[in-house]
Amino acid sequence: MDKPDTFEEALRSLEAVVEKLEAGELSLEESLTSFEVGVKCANRCQELLKSVETQVETLLRKQDGSLAIGKFEE
Repeated sequence: MDKPDTFEEALRSLEAVVEKLEAGELSLEESLTSFEVGVKCANRCQELLKSVETQVETLLRKQDGSLAIGKFEE
């Protein structure tokens, strides 16, 4: 499996793996392989989220180096 380029791709792949595992129709070996793919997708999601978090912190950083963190409003 290639590394997903976007968060959305990684999340879709992870959701597909979860659905297959929850269906309970895979062999033990297939389940293990699917679980491994799922872990890789989850790690990729974490990696992408951390990258975005760093970018947001950089954008919010004040000139004195402190962060201008405000409440996020939807």
